[in-house]
Amino acid sequence: MSVESASIEDLGRELGERIAELPEYERFDEARTAVENDEAVQEKIDEFERLRQEFTAARQTDQATKTGLQKVQRAQQELHSMPAMAEYLAAQSALSDRLERINEAISEPLAVDFGGEAGGCCHD
Repeated sequence: MSVESASIEDLGRELGERIAELPEYERFDEARTAVENDEAVQEKIDEFERLRQEFTAARQTDQATKTGLQKVQRAQQELHSMPAMAEYLAAQSALSDRLERINEAISEPLAVDFGGEAGGCCHD
């Protein structure tokens, strides 16, 4: 497909379709589905989120404790050590690395960080 015969939007769609065919994306998609369908993982996610929200609320009222933080950290460690979640996190990291390399390839001829800077005019 030449640039002359395709709009930039068409090229963007094609890039999206090609990304969806990458082994890293396929691994991520399978891992995400496994996490979504694993009741034990979903229960652990709910527990972690509940503890995190409780700790956040306690911090906002200056009632947070080291014990509360340790509970949140322990719940997160337990969640991340579950095989389905560990695979999900590894797949997510691999996909993120690949997308960063794609971002660099797009950004190089533009002299702009396509994924980071191109979308906004001002940064504080």
